[in-house]
Amino acid sequence: MLKKFNNFILKTALVEKSQHILLSVSGGIDSMVMTALFHQAKLSFGIAHCNFGLRGIESDEDERFVIAMAGKYKVPCFIKNFNTSDYAHKKGISIQMAARELRYNWFEIIREQEKFDLIATAHHLDDQVETFLINLIRGTGIAGLHGIPIKNGNIIRPMMFAFRKEVEKYASERQILYREDRSNSEIKYLRNKIRHEVIPLLCSINPEFKYGLTESIARISGFEQIGNHAMEDWCRKAMTTDGKDKFIDINNLLKATPVESFAWALLSPFGFNETQVSNLLGCLEKENRKIFCSSTHRLVKDRERLVINAIEPKTKERSVIINHFSHRKSIKIPIPLVFTRVIKTGKYEIPASGMIATLDFGKLTFPLSVRRWRPGDAFFPFGMKNKKKLSDFFIDQKFSLKQKEQTWLLYSGNNIAWIIGHRIDNRYRVTSATQEMMCIVTETPDPIIAAF
Repeated sequence: MLKKFNNFILKTALVEKSQHILLSVSGGIDSMVMTALFHQAKLSFGIAHCNFGLRGIESDEDERFVIAMAGKYKVPCFIKNFNTSDYAHKKGISIQMAARELRYNWFEIIREQEKFDLIATAHHLDDQVETFLINLIRGTGIAGLHGIPIKNGNIIRPMMFAFRKEVEKYASERQILYREDRSNSEIKYLRNKIRHEVIPLLCSINPEFKYGLTESIARISGFEQIGNHAMEDWCRKAMTTDGKDKFIDINNLLKATPVESFAWALLSPFGFNETQVSNLLGCLEKENRKIFCSSTHRLVKDRERLVINAIEPKTKERSVIINHFSHRKSIKIPIPLVFTRVIKTGKYEIPASGMIATLDFGKLTFPLSVRRWRPGDAFFPFGMKNKKKLSDFFIDQKFSLKQKEQTWLLYSGNNIAWIIGHRIDNRYRVTSATQEMMCIVTETPDPIIAAF
């Protein structure tokens, strides 16, 4: 078995001789055989043991046993006691899930603090078969059928070359000591029920069942990798980026077959669930705008494309007051603006830029204020005598949802004087009767303004 272990490590490039590995050791047969193999292969390792406090005195005896074995191998040993039941209750998860979270989180802390390169667990091929069947019973996608990966981030599984019978035989031949966990025989747990009842039944039908399934899992994993590469390539081409926004062409998405799989590949990384993706697909060919939100992102079906952007933390809206001033004033919050009073002369030309507003100073009512737009806001667009709702103005200008949310207004008293960066209110336009003007710049002033 040592030879198979070394060949597996070499073939998969799991461990280099120079690396220091943290072994997850429960004291059971699997982890004790793994520990013996690491020792015999002369690999550098340390031991980490979790006492979950679930089996009373037996858990404490496991802990003492592991400490003694670490002393035998003369390697560092790290012990952690957990109140697993309390953790599971607070998180609202099962005991098994709680133990898993506690274990892996602590392993990573030890790995970083003690400068280990990797964390090794003693999962073997029988665990692979059991996990496949559990996922199959519960219902899963392809990701649940590819089995337990031999490497996942900093986690390696160097025993994934052997079945349980091989482990038991090696432990017997080498007289490797281990602790028996009585809970492993209790069929109230799904994994144990599959191990002791389902798999023996399947093996009675086909004695080679476990070997054949292991090979099938490997093939599924291979095809999944091929499919993932192809899907990733398609997703890169299907999605464009502009700043913080992501865009997906709806017509291009509808051409993909099966569209459900491609849509899921595109949207699941942004936190959208299967129900949301299904609902979105149901309205792709309709004219109306739709908005979907995950915990981290918002998706807007906007005409012929989908727009995805991160949901920014909500902040309290800030309205800024600009009091009367003699010549020049600038603000930085909520947006940078420079206000300049200008005496009207025959030489002055109103800049043709949406980023600069030129208003009749005499018609302004102080204090001025800057705030976000709100539903129901209305103004008189430049050149028009009739009032128009901002919501209608946004539609006419084909504003995206994000553009509307980022729009700021300059108020003169209770009236909109300027949709900042877009359109002034006709009531504040400069006329032949204007004597003094207010020039407001949203960016670095143009030379003509800087000269005032």
